[in-house]
Amino acid sequence: MHRQTAPAVITAADASEASLTRLDQQISISPLAPLNVRFYGRKALPGSHSAAGLAVPPLVIHFHAGAFVAGSLDTGSSVAQLLADAGAVVMSIDYPLAPAHPFPQAVEAGYAALAWAFKARQKLAGKGAQVFVAGEEAGGNLAAAVALMARDQHGPELAGQILLSPMLDPCMATSSLRCADAGPVGCTWADGWHQYLARIEDACHPYAAPGLATRLTGVPPTLLLTASDDPLRDEALAYAERLREAGRPVLVDVLPGPTGWPASYLGADGRVVTWAPAVRAHFQEFFDGLAVIDHASTGPAVSRQLPPPVFASSATSIQSSRST
Repeated sequence: MHRQTAPAVITAADASEASLTRLDQQISISPLAPLNVRFYGRKALPGSHSAAGLAVPPLVIHFHAGAFVAGSLDTGSSVAQLLADAGAVVMSIDYPLAPAHPFPQAVEAGYAALAWAFKARQKLAGKGAQVFVAGEEAGGNLAAAVALMARDQHGPELAGQILLSPMLDPCMATSSLRCADAGPVGCTWADGWHQYLARIEDACHPYAAPGLATRLTGVPPTLLLTASDDPLRDEALAYAERLREAGRPVLVDVLPGPTGWPASYLGADGRVVTWAPAVRAHFQEFFDGLAVIDHASTGPAVSRQLPPPVFASSATSIQSSRST
């Protein structure tokens, strides 16, 4: 498997002074091993605004895809770059992979990276920067798990979680997985779960399978994106519905196919994909709209229509509202 290397351990001051358009480095998250990371975007200059219209850009901790056993900073660059294009400073992390590093090692590394970034947020993004976690596929699982861990540890405080086609349920028994032409990717996911969950009892742990978590109070506002042709669609929508039932603010959209997910988001940025403008617009709106999506919201999950058109799936009885 391909892993990133970096020449030196970076400090928050180094990151602040460097051009963060794209920068590969290591961070020290003692007592764990140094973690390879890639920064995207840059701290806002005085008087400037981010793409989302914010004076201080949000800081996003990003987790790449790869079914827990593969992937790298390179294969995760498509989504990470979209987050940066939406106005964020992004720290994508090269988390430890199974089977050499089974659960909970990736979650623990992710939480340590979040704590490091939160402490350095002023130097990385600016004073008062809001902090998010984000991820696609297995990275969506880790982002959701780290959000639960941050809640349970009473910090760091998260402004939101962004889950794109998240891999949340090891049971793999949803209709979208059965009906979709998942092919080899279904076997990849099954093997990934097997390698990640070294002990059978881990399959019930909320940090391993956030889709099965029984307590979702205190979870930050969520943007959840899936697609009509996404084999992970139903487990993603089921999680959104459970968040709604727990009174948590949720924005959920199902992009019309074909998107080619997951294959089309597994790779380097720069490829032309039809779904990228809509996903970037969702990211930007989520960053800019948290005054509307406040923590007191107890309404139904909301589907917002952005160009190109998206629609709310009825697969899990998520109620749709066009109000913003």
